Amino acid sequence: MARPVSWKVSLPANLEDFVASRVASGRFSSRGEVIQEGLRLLEEQEISDGVLRSAIAVGLEQAQRGELLDGEEVFEALERGLARQPAGRR
Repeated sequence: MARPVSWKVSLPANLEDFVASRVASGRFSSRGEVIQEGLRLLEEQEISDGVLRSAIAVGLEQAQRGELLDGEEVFEALERGLARQPAGRR
């Protein structure tokens, strides 16, 4: 694991209040933990956005080649996917 690096960060009052409230609630034990979680979520979102953009690009390329599905095929595929999921995840 990488060695933690310490930075001084300035936050607007509303974000400082939010960070303090998360620590006060007991959800996090320090301001640093709140910031770390926020950055982890940002990283996760950016990765997800990249995956989505790639999937959209593939879909657009397929559409340009005429490889399209009609609405009925799409809904059938969605229903099959949902049927494979455990009941609690639907």
